[in-house]
Amino acid sequence: MSDHIYGPGEGPTRSVSVSVHEGTIAALRSRVGKRGISAYVEAAIQRQIERDQLDELIAANEEMHGPLTQEEINAAEREMFGGGQDDRAVA
Repeated sequence: MSDHIYGPGEGPTRSVSVSVHEGTIAALRSRVGKRGISAYVEAAIQRQIERDQLDELIAANEEMHGPLTQEEINAAEREMFGGGQDDRAVA
């Protein structure tokens, strides 16, 4: 085994054993088929790692600057998604 550290989605693939509920496996197979399971699980794990890292970044920012106020959250949502309902065209 190499000492090289790979980031998520990098490096050679390798098999691992995990325990998953039967219902989850059935839902997964119905969605991606038998041969798509590894790719689906890989993508799900990568998304979860990204979310975990974002949570850590938010926690570190809140530790330095305090939590965001509701007004700051609303302003960020307006900047990202546009104005509120008042700004939407009414049909």
